[in-house]
Amino acid sequence: MTDTARAQDLAAVRTEQGKRRSISLGSAFAEFIRHPSPWLLFGLTLGGVIARVVHGDWQLSDALLPVAMVALFPVYEWLIHVFILHWKPRRIGRLKVDSILARDHRRHHADPRNIPLIFIPTRAMYSIVPATVAISIFAFPRLGLGLTYLVVISAAGLIYEWVHFLVHSDYRPVTRLYRAVWNNHRLHHYKNEHYWFTVTSSGTADRLFGTHPDPASVPKSQTARNLHALSDVGA
Repeated sequence: MTDTARAQDLAAVRTEQGKRRSISLGSAFAEFIRHPSPWLLFGLTLGGVIARVVHGDWQLSDALLPVAMVALFPVYEWLIHVFILHWKPRRIGRLKVDSILARDHRRHHADPRNIPLIFIPTRAMYSIVPATVAISIFAFPRLGLGLTYLVVISAAGLIYEWVHFLVHSDYRPVTRLYRAVWNNHRLHHYKNEHYWFTVTSSGTADRLFGTHPDPASVPKSQTARNLHALSDVGA
């Protein structure tokens, strides 16, 4: 990529709400823990750890499952982002099919700097948490393995919330790895919402599914702030 193209991409991912101020990582964390979903996910992770240790019954599969889950998490993240968060409202007869997650994600795209909209909606968490616990208990051949799954998936969710919040905060990238993640997600919001769907990584599942193009080759979308060109982002 040429220096001119890179400069254009950096300009494309800047917010339209004025110059960003820089905050420390500590200040970002202090804001992060003021919101409900990190605490719900932390509680789920802690409860899962306690239950897993008390239950015992450690087997080789308890070591292999986390490795597989970490390797597949970018794919899982991509699928959720594309098919749930970017769901276009549909009507089946008189029934309108549109989830809380999709509605709030449209609001998030419309106003990426609105901090509460960065997080998983609390209303959705009240369904996600019991559903995750139920999957952990009933979907695995033994309870110990299900509890291992519970710990890993809830910890992954907590990491997702932290990275997503940090990218949208005023904390500026320092490391090369975080800068790649930061640039990837901001291209999704400020250049073209049809690409760059991973959040906690850069160039992983997007490369696999063909949504990680050279930014210089992608036109700036007119609907990145208005998903599906809906007149009402809450529709």
